[in-house]
Amino acid sequence: MRPLSWVLVALLVILQYPLWLGKGGWLRVSELKDEMFAQEKINTTLVQRNARLRAEVDDLIHGQAAIEERARFELGMIKKNEIFFQVMEPAPKGLTSGTAAP
Repeated sequence: MRPLSWVLVALLVILQYPLWLGKGGWLRVSELKDEMFAQEKINTTLVQRNARLRAEVDDLIHGQAAIEERARFELGMIKKNEIFFQVMEPAPKGLTSGTAAP
């Protein structure tokens, strides 16, 4: 080959390097797209969680039923003049209270 052909091939390689392997090359763009899709998935789940929390906050602000429900189940509170019934689960077979295992 003539020297001019070698120079043109060398220029072609030099021009292709940034396109494939450079800072803004196709490989880097592909990596960034993958990262973007992963982050969008995370963002979607966080948006859904935020919507649930926002609805819960609105319910707590505007509704007495949500406050009462939380007080009953999380704090074990009951209303005035209300009777509390506690249902005990039966003991598993083979275990009786007051006896020690051999």
